[in-house]
Amino acid sequence: MGSISLLLQELLMLYGIAILGFIARRRGILNENANNVLTQLILYITLPALILFSLDVSFSFSLVKEFFWLVLMSIYVLVLSILLANWMRRNAKLSTKQASVYEGMIIFGNQGFIGYAVIYILFGDQGIIYLTIFNICYLLLIWSYGMYLFCKSNDAIKRKDLFLNPGIISTIVGLVIFILPPISWPNMISDGLEMVGKMTVPLSMIIIGSLIANIKSVSLFSMLKNRALWKIAIAKLIMIPLLLIPFIVISVPTPLLLIAVIVSGMPSAPTISLYAQKYGADTSFASLAVLLTTLLCIVTIPFLYWVVEFLTH
Repeated sequence: MGSISLLLQELLMLYGIAILGFIARRRGILNENANNVLTQLILYITLPALILFSLDVSFSFSLVKEFFWLVLMSIYVLVLSILLANWMRRNAKLSTKQASVYEGMIIFGNQGFIGYAVIYILFGDQGIIYLTIFNICYLLLIWSYGMYLFCKSNDAIKRKDLFLNPGIISTIVGLVIFILPPISWPNMISDGLEMVGKMTVPLSMIIIGSLIANIKSVSLFSMLKNRALWKIAIAKLIMIPLLLIPFIVISVPTPLLLIAVIVSGMPSAPTISLYAQKYGADTSFASLAVLLTTLLCIVTIPFLYWVVEFLTH
């Protein structure tokens, strides 16, 4: 119960930061151009720094078996998520600006922001190493396929930009640092990456609050009645993580399965809101999906934890 209590405190703190962004935008402290500036800052500076810092962990051959299971579960759940999201999008009656958001919100969760906080609370430093490994495929996918969802119909976007962007480059560089034991960032660079990277979490929540502040109250309540938002929440928070339950049969170590299930059930990724902002999709729809799933995960994360513990004991 202590871990769950700390988890709830962490989530409430994040909500508080989003409220701060909401107030700052409504008071005019953040002007109408602030969202674009913050988006560029996060996507091109703070998030790549967070990736580079997170992947700078000690690799050992004793981790190879755990590495295999985590990568296998990551690929498995991401492939099924893409298939599910694509099917749901094709069967949903959504505008063009909402369709890409809908699909992205189902596939991609807040694994790099809330994910690290939750797993650290539950598993400590060892959990961070496991999560970093589990997130490798996710990072490559969100910076390629995630971006592709928004710019596939935009001829102005060069295809090479999908693969030569700060997210992909920083992930590849981070993987080199991770896999080659003698290589590591000097303390000065590592400390700098940590300081800049950790700005990603509060800045992301501030921009979500700011984006929500742009929504009129009437639109907020009407959109919360939108069935598509609730379908996103059910798919992202319950259906997708529970797709990993069959791994119990093949005796995956319980801590690894817990990490995979809980992280796969994270609320929708704020990065998708940033893509929506950058590529002219429906930012209100995106922000509300993030808000709704983040609120509901207070209930669903403890539920997923309980399900895995119950089935493995």
